[in-house]
Amino acid sequence: MNHLFGWRWLASLTFMLLYFDIDVLCASQPTVQSETRQVKGVVGQSLSFPERVNKSGNLLHGDLGSIANVYPGKEGKITLEKRFENRIHLNSVTRYFTLSDLKIDDAGVYTVEDTDGGGKNKFELTVYNVVSKPQVTGCDSSSCRAVCSVDNEKEVTLTSYRGEEILNQTSSPDLTTDLSLYLEVEGKNYNSTYSCVAANPISNETVPVPKCCSKDGHPNDADSDERGRGILIIAVICVSVALGMVGLAIYLKKRRNGQPKDSSQKVQVDIVYATITPKKQADNQEERTGVPELDSLRDKPKLTSVYDTLQSHRMAASGDVDTA
Repeated sequence: MNHLFGWRWLASLTFMLLYFDIDVLCASQPTVQSETRQVKGVVGQSLSFPERVNKSGNLLHGDLGSIANVYPGKEGKITLEKRFENRIHLNSVTRYFTLSDLKIDDAGVYTVEDTDGGGKNKFELTVYNVVSKPQVTGCDSSSCRAVCSVDNEKEVTLTSYRGEEILNQTSSPDLTTDLSLYLEVEGKNYNSTYSCVAANPISNETVPVPKCCSKDGHPNDADSDERGRGILIIAVICVSVALGMVGLAIYLKKRRNGQPKDSSQKVQVDIVYATITPKKQADNQEERTGVPELDSLRDKPKLTSVYDTLQSHRMAASGDVDTA
């Protein structure tokens, strides 16, 4: 009886150990398959999910479920979700699903499912824009300082260098503001090269920073020459304008002064009013004819007032009438 009990106990122990080993193996297997790998893409370019689909399989995306699938016997034939229409295909050589013409909102978790026993593999896709080229502005010769700036995008950093040495670095989660760094050239390191680098996880852009001043802190000769040319041009323009104004003033003054002496101009006339008394003709005085003013008086003997226009060339005939 005791012998039979011992065998039962040994069998129970063996079964428990075997169950524990199987349970451990089964529990560890999903852990490997559920690991999510990070992949990065560039807007407008293509990305392949690095997991093979041998004969049949599916590509799933977030809450949308299956967005593409391959059936046995129909290699390369896939059914597309409308949002991804004409953008997903299966590479016939690598057997990878490829997503083309990437967009920012394509980011998310994708699952490649090999239905022939390959299991499921998850990939988290992040899509980036190509980083912009930094701009160098405010090159101040008095302080030997410049400003580097760049458009801020997802995970963009802006770094200033002296040679290979990092001088400063900045980044910001606020994508509505640009990134900027001040860079000052030191006299003791004047012969070094300076640069600004904008970078994100998929691209980078580098621009050299010019030396705005000389080693002793004075403006560069080239800058001085350019500034001198600018001042000279401004001075020439100012002198030309001043001479033009003076010439115009002289011309107008001469025109005003010379106007009365110009014989071609109309002689100025004055209107005068006078009471006249015709002189009685003497017996021995010959009657003058041909004078329009006297002829009109003969026709109107009772006329005592005359309005006339006096001009300088007619003053010689004034002796014929008495304006007293």
